[in-house]
Amino acid sequence: MDKPPLLLSDIAFFLHEFFQTTLFPTDERGGVYRPSNRLIHHIGLALEPSANTANWVRSERLDALWLHRPWQLNLASIPTDVGVVTHHLPFDEYLTVGYNIWLAKALGISRLEEIGYKQGTDKSGTLLPKRPIGMIGQFDGNVPERSFQEWLDLIEKEFGGYDRAEQGQLQPQGRIAVVGAMNAGLLHEAHERGVSLYLTGEYRKGAQAAVDETGMAVIAIGHRRSEEWGLRALRSVLLEQFAGLAVVLG
Repeated sequence: MDKPPLLLSDIAFFLHEFFQTTLFPTDERGGVYRPSNRLIHHIGLALEPSANTANWVRSERLDALWLHRPWQLNLASIPTDVGVVTHHLPFDEYLTVGYNIWLAKALGISRLEEIGYKQGTDKSGTLLPKRPIGMIGQFDGNVPERSFQEWLDLIEKEFGGYDRAEQGQLQPQGRIAVVGAMNAGLLHEAHERGVSLYLTGEYRKGAQAAVDETGMAVIAIGHRRSEEWGLRALRSVLLEQFAGLAVVLG
């Protein structure tokens, strides 16, 4: 049986549901940046456009683009029927360092709990439901607890490196926090909930006193590495959802 034709609107609707964009302020939801009725066989994913984007679109025969930050895209440089979809904040919160179930699987943690929240408003000013910005997971008890060095090795494997790592003073307790922010309140809450390792994107100097007070280990992966991990995860999600779609990373 032939698969139904795939349109940009189909991909945009799927990602609207996948990223739960209705939880975000209206101007942060993303979606179709440039519409198109062209059938989609090849889609390119990139964090932002580059000087080579137009050549990339043509050489890979791309029918559509997904861009994390589309604002510098020269639309005149790509064919007029190549559509563009974008998601900025939803991508950051769901597929980088935060409440990210795909990352939890990669790290081997489960029984996820929420930590930290953001809350926006819609056009009318009505408060939207709170969104978790982090997760606490229990380390898989079927294998021995990882040492700090083993965690560093895993982060190196998954992300290709990290910006900063502090070993801390706590003995491993099997509970890991992955949070898209780093401040004293979040660090103390994580510590009170039995966390011994705090993973985040950017290391914040203003939180150093809380790091010292709690004794937790901290690994700051780096914002760009986190985004690149998320881009690869998004490729896997689209390949699983849309059989026969070619997804190219830029």
